Amino acid sequence: MELKEILNERKNWFLWKNIKPIYERLNKFKTKNLKIKTIKLNDIIEIEAQTDDKEIAQIAKMLKPWRKGPFKINELFIDSEWKSYIKWNSLKPHLDLKDKDILDVGGNNGYYAFRMLEFNPKSIEIFDPSVLFNLQFEFINHFIKSDIKYKLLGVEHIPYYEKKFDVIFCMGVLYHRKDPIEMLKELKAGLKKEGTVILDTLIIEGNEEVALSPMRYAKMKNVYFIPTLKTLLNWIKRAKFSNVEFIGKRYTTTNEQRKTEWIDGESLESFLNKDQTKTIEGYEPPLRCYLKLKN
Repeated sequence: MELKEILNERKNWFLWKNIKPIYERLNKFKTKNLKIKTIKLNDIIEIEAQTDDKEIAQIAKMLKPWRKGPFKINELFIDSEWKSYIKWNSLKPHLDLKDKDILDVGGNNGYYAFRMLEFNPKSIEIFDPSVLFNLQFEFINHFIKSDIKYKLLGVEHIPYYEKKFDVIFCMGVLYHRKDPIEMLKELKAGLKKEGTVILDTLIIEGNEEVALSPMRYAKMKNVYFIPTLKTLLNWIKRAKFSNVEFIGKRYTTTNEQRKTEWIDGESLESFLNKDQTKTIEGYEPPLRCYLKLKN
C-alpha cells in the first residue's frame, strides 16, 4: 500500500463542495500572525490571543459540528458534544507518555492529542480520515502551534506506515470496524517492541463469550460488534498481544455526551429511552471499557 499516493489523493477532499469554503477561509486566517497571550491545556483548552473575535466565531461556526472538546478562545466557548475531559481524566493516571512516540487513531480534532502535550512526549501523530476534523485541528493548532502531525489516514494504514510507536491510542473505533480482530492486529503492527495500545471501546455486560451485532445501536448504523469483556479479551488474545491491563468501565451519561449549540442533529438524550435505561432500540445503554494492551 503506497501511503504517499493515498495522502496526495486525499488532498482533493479539501476541494469538496461543502469543505472548500471552510478550507479557503481557514487558510486565509492562518496567514495572520497572532499574538498569543496564554494557552492553558486543562479540561477546557483555553486560548487568549490578540485577534478578531468576530472572525474567530465565524470560522468556528463554519467548522461545526464540534464533537470533542471543549475549547475556549478569548470569550468564545466552544461547548462540544462530548466533555472529553471526563474520559481523559479517567485515563490520565494510567499513562506514561514522557519521551514517547504517540499515535492517536481516530483522533478527531486533536483534543486528546493537545492534552498529551503536558507529558512532554517525543512526538504525537493523529490518524483520522475526516477533513472537517482535520480543519478543526488546524484552526486550534494555529493558536497552540504544536508539532503534532495530522494525517488523513485510518487504522488500516498503520501496518504500512514507516514509523512505529511507543503508545497508540484507539478510542471509540473498534465497534465501527467489520473485523475487530483484524483491527487489533493492525494496531499491534504499529507498535514498537515494548509498545502499548490504550483501548477504549463499547462492551455489553455478561459472562458469556458472545457479542451483540445490531443493525443499529443508539441510532448508529455503523456499529458491527459490541462484545462482552470475555469476548473482547478473546479477540485481544487472537491478535497476539502479550498482556492486558484492565483500567475500568463506565456508562456514558448525558452529562458527558449531550446536544449543544455546537453540533447539528441529535445526541445521547435522543439515543436513549425516556428513563435512559436502554437505547432507543432496546439494548443496554453505552458502556465503555478501558484497557492497556501490551505488545
